[in-house]
Amino acid sequence: MGSKNRIAKEILPIILKDRKEGQFYIEPFVGGGNIIDKVDNPRIGLDINKYLIALLNALATGWHPPKVITEELYKKVKNNQNEFPDYLVGFIGICCSFGAKWFGGYARGNKTNGEPRNYALEQYNNVLKQSVNIKDVVFRNIDYSEFEYPDNSLIYCDPPYESTTKYKDNFNYNKFWQWCRDMKKKGHTLFVSEYNAPNDFECIWEKEVSCSIDSKAKQGEYKKSVEKLFKLGDALEW
Repeated sequence: MGSKNRIAKEILPIILKDRKEGQFYIEPFVGGGNIIDKVDNPRIGLDINKYLIALLNALATGWHPPKVITEELYKKVKNNQNEFPDYLVGFIGICCSFGAKWFGGYARGNKTNGEPRNYALEQYNNVLKQSVNIKDVVFRNIDYSEFEYPDNSLIYCDPPYESTTKYKDNFNYNKFWQWCRDMKKKGHTLFVSEYNAPNDFECIWEKEVSCSIDSKAKQGEYKKSVEKLFKLGDALEW
């Protein structure tokens, strides 16, 4: 849900344009890692979802997820998360759920020829292909506002979008935008993906895309939205 893989080639040149040698690249909301897996070291990925971070760390160290996840197993893991390894819960709760929403419903559907799709196998192939590009990423399970950021970090934020389907946890948007301002004052360079932002954030890129994370959309329905990349510029006042 909300994957940036399809726009990575467009926004990464903007984000990395003025990156200095040895400057830390950090994602406080690393999600599926579809941006950070295309960036050179040093890089750090943070996320408050411990199951997601466990999954990324497991994949980075050679774990192979199951190729088949039945609906019965999906429901069992959903209702008994403490009885299973965190990385397996992460794989089932995200990769085997509709739209990658955290245990948002067992993913099901048919191929164009009418045969049932094996979503677990599709995601198995996807994450194993990605795993070679995240082997040396430092992944941490921590809230974005509690991490000690290295001086002058380059920070790319892809938080849960406001007014869309919620992820695993509630999100305080006012706190986040103020945190961005505070981090800018400390000397960090920040970029934020969102649909909208406060007036002191400058939109430096935008593109219309199809998405399925609107809170009012039904399963399987898509809508057009305008993805935007924001930055707090040096000349902006707040």
